[in-house]
Amino acid sequence: MKLKYHSLARLAVYAIVALTLGLGGLSSCVSPKTVVYFQGEELRYTSDSITQNYVPTIQPNDLLSIYVGSLSAESNELFNMPNQFTVANMNYATTGGGARSQTIGYLVDHEGNVEMPLVGKINLLGLPAWAASDTVRKRLMAYLREPTVSIRTLNFKVSVMGEVNRPAVYVIPDEKITLPEVLSLAGDMTIYGKRDNVLIIREEDGKREYARVDFTSRDIFRSPYYYLHKNDVIYVEPVNARLTSTDRTMQVLPLVLSTITTVTVLIFNFVRL
Repeated sequence: MKLKYHSLARLAVYAIVALTLGLGGLSSCVSPKTVVYFQGEELRYTSDSITQNYVPTIQPNDLLSIYVGSLSAESNELFNMPNQFTVANMNYATTGGGARSQTIGYLVDHEGNVEMPLVGKINLLGLPAWAASDTVRKRLMAYLREPTVSIRTLNFKVSVMGEVNRPAVYVIPDEKITLPEVLSLAGDMTIYGKRDNVLIIREEDGKREYARVDFTSRDIFRSPYYYLHKNDVIYVEPVNARLTSTDRTMQVLPLVLSTITTVTVLIFNFVRL
């Protein structure tokens, strides 16, 4: 009799395994066509001209690092002091996560001005970094001998949301990043990410734009949204299989777990008799 009940116990274990595999099978199969990036004509080699580029310009609320050099180290310190103070910033994530220190720098006001010691206000609105550096350098020539100026944006950031492995706000130190690069920072899309319909939200010049891009097509390299702008938001939607699978599993899982528990308890109670 004991042997018979031990056999029943083994059957119960087999049933548990079968039910677990069945739950895994609730997820719909995903076609390679929906997950492979940059699909197109199969060629060993091809090349395309780069028809678009993005040069960021200085806008209100930008945070700038303005580094000044000249023949007078003491005078340089006066202008570089704002670049040396840091504050803890818990809101911006990096690939490592956690807190980061951010330089205070020079804040651009609503009219596009920065205010520097001695010089006063300098309007940099709409200028790329190289032109802004030249503008500041010319203003400093009245105070310094042979000044040099280097300007960088400290708060160039993009947000990645949805079906990616590491959704976060990413601060971009070199002020230039593409869609594939930022998705790599975010750990790529999950298998449930809708690759052919990624949403880009962009706010510029007092308006908000919504655009869709298709990562399964090589046409993405010609998209005006291939190069990301400051404060862009990237949202990866879940595929229908994700929603259907999750809904079905949540409906069936409590019943399956209850059945497994009941059967297991009954079998092992009989074995102990």
